[in-house]
Amino acid sequence: MSGQGIAQILVYVVVLIALGYPLGLYMARVYSDDDFARRGRLRWLGAMERGFFRVLHVDGVREQGWKGYAKVTLIFSAVFSLFLYGMLRLQGHLFLNPDHLPAVPSHIALNTTASFITNTNWQYYGGEYTMSYLSQMAGLAVQNFVSAAVGMAVLAAVVRGIARRSRNEIGNFWRDLYRSLVYILLPLAIVLGVILMSQGVVQTFHSHATAATLQGAHQTIARGPAASQISIKQLGTNGGGYYNSNSAVPFENPNGISNFLELLAILLIPAGQVFMFGKTVGARRHGWMVFSTMLVVFVIGVAVNLPAEQHGSQVLRSSGVNITLGHGQSGGNMADKEVRFGQASSSIWTVATSDASNGSVNSGFDAQTPAGGAVPLVNLFLGEVIFGGVGSGLYGMFFYIIIAVFIAGLMVGRTPEWLGKKIEAREIKLAALGALFVPTMVLTMTAAAIVTKSGTASIFNHGVHGFTETLYAYDSQSNNNGSAFAGYGATSFSASLGSVAMLLGRFVPLLAALALGGSLAQKKIVPASAGTFRTDGATFVALLVAVIALTAGLMILPALTLGPIVEGLMH
Repeated sequence: MSGQGIAQILVYVVVLIALGYPLGLYMARVYSDDDFARRGRLRWLGAMERGFFRVLHVDGVREQGWKGYAKVTLIFSAVFSLFLYGMLRLQGHLFLNPDHLPAVPSHIALNTTASFITNTNWQYYGGEYTMSYLSQMAGLAVQNFVSAAVGMAVLAAVVRGIARRSRNEIGNFWRDLYRSLVYILLPLAIVLGVILMSQGVVQTFHSHATAATLQGAHQTIARGPAASQISIKQLGTNGGGYYNSNSAVPFENPNGISNFLELLAILLIPAGQVFMFGKTVGARRHGWMVFSTMLVVFVIGVAVNLPAEQHGSQVLRSSGVNITLGHGQSGGNMADKEVRFGQASSSIWTVATSDASNGSVNSGFDAQTPAGGAVPLVNLFLGEVIFGGVGSGLYGMFFYIIIAVFIAGLMVGRTPEWLGKKIEAREIKLAALGALFVPTMVLTMTAAAIVTKSGTASIFNHGVHGFTETLYAYDSQSNNNGSAFAGYGATSFSASLGSVAMLLGRFVPLLAALALGGSLAQKKIVPASAGTFRTDGATFVALLVAVIALTAGLMILPALTLGPIVEGLMH
């Protein structure tokens, strides 16, 4: 790994902590202070919040148990699903469509609806040539806000349940949703959107432009309200690009400043939520240890991906892809990478976007070396808990923490405890469900896509690489990431199976997390003793990293041997 790569990683981590820590403390206050918007100069915000509840005819004060919270979450998501699907199917008859784009085909509309409702943003279409401005803004961009806010609200409820004792209630969905939108996502998105526009990211309602080339031909240049969608797609760990080539397109990501800001936005809220968790439960040191665990796995990912891409392979060298950059230094694998960003920035982005349920890219995963491409594949399979999506990443990490303290309890021969609460059979079952359901589903759906005629119709690159592309497609959709390995096309079968993967991958762990939070809220605090396993030290970090690697890592190892490992040996 080059010195420049190390420097970029260090700068990124330092800035992430510097901004994420105060943001986490702010979020803790937003979710825990019932009178947050009624104090001092913020009283007018409190009036807006109460007005929002009156317009929707909902009770934004009375708290709910985990079952009530889950019920409202599911109904809310179902209503927005119907709204988005209808908009996509009627797109050709609606306004803000200056290029007269037709209705989105039914199977693509279904997949896109499932994708944006679940905060996945998997795209079986080219955004600039499929979606009208109305669909981009009122449909997809709105869901970028709403689906992110749902995940943040659920996390707030789960953390609240962990912090409470002898209670049945874990919060109010409507209040948590509103505060996630208005006090966190919207202000950050406005600030980032304005900055991105200042850097040259497109933001206009004019139709596509036509330019004359030097050879006298004419080229259509897609444009539209991109900056406003890009800001929330990164902050909300959505990842759906306004353009088909995502953040590799200069109109979406024009320079090094925009690249760094978009990359920072991917992990900003997930990182801040770890500190929010530590503050809310009164265990800041434990929060730092959870953050350290995430950071360790993040650094490992970059440490594998970046040298693999810098070194390249014999195949890439013989094909002329391995270029020389100044003073005879090998350029490594620059295939499908932007020269203006380089390998280090591309590797950090690859790891960050696959550690979060983001899915945006500034380089092509399909052209990475086998070892480099295996990194995002494994990151997704871990459940995207490093740092994960807004909300979903941290409550996914709670499943692994429960398993880790359970193992620690077995080693010392006593009932495991976490933050003063005994972990019993119910919590273990919920943690196992949350941690193992999605990896099992990934392998099952990949097998169905590989052995059926309908499934193989989507595979463009056959052989080992085609298997990797198929595995990545269902790994990405099941874990609500949205990035693609390319080479896997849209058919009615793949779009429908992917829709099921995204919906189950979102809501099964979500319900397990809410049930876990509800169960822990009812427990009393048990005083710590000499036999209590400490979760605020380096030993806990090492154990948690090992549990993550063994729980999900061993499940994906056989699949890796059929894909990236074999491909690497072939090269």
